[in-house]
Amino acid sequence: MSKLGSHVHGLALASLRKNNGASNGALEGVLRLLAKWRSQLLQNTLIQKHGTTVHQGLLSGLNFLDHSSEGCHVAKLLGTYEQPLQGPLERLLNKGKYRKLLNIGCAEGYYAVGLARKMPQVTSFAYDTDPHAREACKILAIRNGVEDRVIIDKLFTHAEFSKFSDQETLVFCDIEGGEVELLDPAIAPDLLKMDIIVESHECLVRGVTELLIGRFSSTHEIRRIDDSGMRLLEAMPTWFYKLAHLDQLLSVWEWRSGPTPWLVMIQKRQLVK
Repeated sequence: MSKLGSHVHGLALASLRKNNGASNGALEGVLRLLAKWRSQLLQNTLIQKHGTTVHQGLLSGLNFLDHSSEGCHVAKLLGTYEQPLQGPLERLLNKGKYRKLLNIGCAEGYYAVGLARKMPQVTSFAYDTDPHAREACKILAIRNGVEDRVIIDKLFTHAEFSKFSDQETLVFCDIEGGEVELLDPAIAPDLLKMDIIVESHECLVRGVTELLIGRFSSTHEIRRIDDSGMRLLEAMPTWFYKLAHLDQLLSVWEWRSGPTPWLVMIQKRQLVK
């Protein structure tokens, strides 16, 4: 067993002993630890056999990294990450109207770089408060030859929105509950001129989804995208299908602890059909 595996195994046993195996919450915690550990082993296997190129989906062909700055990684490599969002997002991008992508909470740049690669007419502005994430995003942009169109910065504030109101801008926001404070058109009215895709962290801030819908329903057509966790894999290599079914499931698991629906909010005057 690897050092990581031994550590996870020890934590799991300690948790069970502490709770005498009786608590459903403790059991769930142990299972999550073990599942994450197994997910990382599968990630290593995938990289060993196929490298870091995204296999399928909207960002297929992206030369990705060997780890993410946070959260799951193997699902990104497979191209199944946030799969329910991919179709609506691709239909928006195919319109070709955007000139700026504003990615708030860019992490290692999966979308900031991946979408810049897919939309050569777009300048991607990537914001994240984590310096390690920003450095990873920079490396990813260089690796994919789009470093001249990926502008990386730190904290994004309400005042920054005015800098993006002069051209067609798509806001792509994933900030772990911070969307409650940031996406407020009463404070940042320039938001009303932009199309917005936001991950609503209902699991962290109960009621945030309806709050955001209420703020933008008069100016934007809003589609809520919920995620059942089910994924479709296309044309996987033979070795993948020889994995245990549990390993196949863990390969597309995104480590979510609760609901995080997406809201796709399009200005009504420019509604995408």
